[in-house]
Amino acid sequence: MPPAYVFGYGSLLEDGAGTPCRLVGHRRRFGVAMDNRRTIPGYKYYLDAAGERPAVFVAFLDLVPDGDAAVEGVAFEVSGEALRLLDARERNYRRVEVGDWLDVDLGGPVWAYLGLEDSRERFARAARDGGAVVARAYLDGVRAGLAARGLSFDTEPEIPVIDLTLVDVPANENV
Repeated sequence: MPPAYVFGYGSLLEDGAGTPCRLVGHRRRFGVAMDNRRTIPGYKYYLDAAGERPAVFVAFLDLVPDGDAAVEGVAFEVSGEALRLLDARERNYRRVEVGDWLDVDLGGPVWAYLGLEDSRERFARAARDGGAVVARAYLDGVRAGLAARGLSFDTEPEIPVIDLTLVDVPANENV
């Protein structure tokens, strides 16, 4: 059975492993969001500098079709267990096979996480209403992950970037 891969173009670049490549026919954009007011077991929320939980929608990167574009990222090998864990982590996304759009042939399936429609709609509403933000640490992490591999970041947010602290919610927490 050939190895499987995930194409990282945002926070999944933090690992450091993988093959730099380009996903042709797509562009990166801020386009999905989570509702920071909700507590979901096994997920996360954010606190502001005062230690309060702001009533905002925290935005993350997404990929959208664009025939004139290509997205730089990294394809890294994953096991079946790693895919299961990523599927749980990437709850605002669906896993899609994208190997035909890569500029390299890795000899196995390549997956990318693309925004779910409800996550994209949540972002669109929040951006329109002025409630969407990007966590500075997330943005800095993506920039650093790309720069460490000599890759470019081509997507500046059109919404506010603010200092937020990530809080992981245990899977067994009652809400």
